[in-house]
Amino acid sequence: MKSLFLLLFALTFLQCSSQKQTAFKPTELYKTDDLIVTQLTPNTFQHTSFLQTNDFGYVPCNGLVVRNGNEAVVFDTPTNDKSSEALIQWIEGTLKCKVNAIVPTHFHDDCLGGLKAFKEHGIPSYAYFKTIELARENKYVVPQNSFRDSLRLPVGETYVMATYFGEGHTKDNVVGYFPSEKILFGGCLIKTQNASKGYLGDANVAEWSETVEKVKKAYPNVKVVVPGHGDYGNIKLLDYTIDLFKQ
Repeated sequence: MKSLFLLLFALTFLQCSSQKQTAFKPTELYKTDDLIVTQLTPNTFQHTSFLQTNDFGYVPCNGLVVRNGNEAVVFDTPTNDKSSEALIQWIEGTLKCKVNAIVPTHFHDDCLGGLKAFKEHGIPSYAYFKTIELARENKYVVPQNSFRDSLRLPVGETYVMATYFGEGHTKDNVVGYFPSEKILFGGCLIKTQNASKGYLGDANVAEWSETVEKVKKAYPNVKVVVPGHGDYGNIKLLDYTIDLFKQ
């Protein structure tokens, strides 16, 4: 009996050690003054570019690349065409992936400021119908294809989702979700830990918490959450944003 116990203990220890050794560690894969790419999970990559603002200085802005097989989908462009061109080249050259789509998650230039570069590469763009309306009103490059409520896009043998849950940072903000790795791109609707409320010029502060509550209810098992600005985290970022904007 003692020998059996020792054998079971040894097997359990080896299994735990193996799990620790194989746990994925986020890694910075690409870095210039204009663009940083960090691998968060085996098939997702946070891209970070930069925007000079009047009120908040030089701001890092996040987007997400999702990969499956030799295909990819991008949520939010980098902030300008130069950085977007660099990201496209990196995806095609390093990941060896075709970009199936670019999805701006709202109409501000930290989401679609580099849309022209994607258009020049023949990459189709998809956005919530209000994002298209607002981009047109503000004389920005306009996404090509619109959707209402939610959009499902194929990537390799799986898919990603873009979904509108309500107003918050803007009236058109959507979130992206990659079910196979349980990763949420919250964009500017979601705040990083200890962040301020940020820019509120187009916000609906009264509905912000309620909208994020809907996101949390839809994705209770999310493992990684990427905000529009600042460090990625987990579901606690949803809780933090909900509390930050509670009336």
